[in-house]
Amino acid sequence: MKKDFFIAFEGIDGSGKSTQVKILSDKLKESGLKIHTTAEPTNSRIGQMIRDIFEHKMEADHRTIAALYAADRLDHLTNKTDGIVKKMEEGYTVVTDRYYFSSYAYHGVHMDIDWVIQANSLSADLLRPDLNVFIDILPKEAMKRLNKGRSSIELYESTENLKNVREKYFEAFKLLEGKEKILIVNGDRSAGEIAQDIWQKVSNLVKLQNTAQ
Repeated sequence: MKKDFFIAFEGIDGSGKSTQVKILSDKLKESGLKIHTTAEPTNSRIGQMIRDIFEHKMEADHRTIAALYAADRLDHLTNKTDGIVKKMEEGYTVVTDRYYFSSYAYHGVHMDIDWVIQANSLSADLLRPDLNVFIDILPKEAMKRLNKGRSSIELYESTENLKNVREKYFEAFKLLEGKEKILIVNGDRSAGEIAQDIWQKVSNLVKLQNTAQ
């Protein structure tokens, strides 16, 4: 039986993840795979609380935000209606815009990164991505994109914070080296060039898996 894949896109705000999620998903559909795209925070009640905090509609401590993300992620995986695990059991390849590396990076800036990794260990044990795609851009460029495309800036969106988040991403990659499959892509190029690099890796992954079956 053909294995279906779980691919997570990561990067600081403004890195172009959403664009690449769509491009890759379209290419995988053209290859004959059933695709389910999703994102975090989710549209659940927990996810909406997180969005309200980001949009400054309510306040919460960074520890609370980290815990909300961990809870939202577990529901994202196990929800009986449209959870990731259910979708994969139904034969879908799932592509998500953000997964637990986002928590490691964003929340690891404000608290011990080992605590954040442990808080998300249930999700990691349930399902690790076949590939984590990290689109790497400099924080200054990210802020230019955010200021150009947004009427308001959300929580965490400052040059200094994004610099710290980027550093935490690389710290997390090093901590989990050997446990996680990570593709780091230079995001300071056109969307087409970035997509080409990602597709080369993902298409080889799919071919290797199908060859082994």
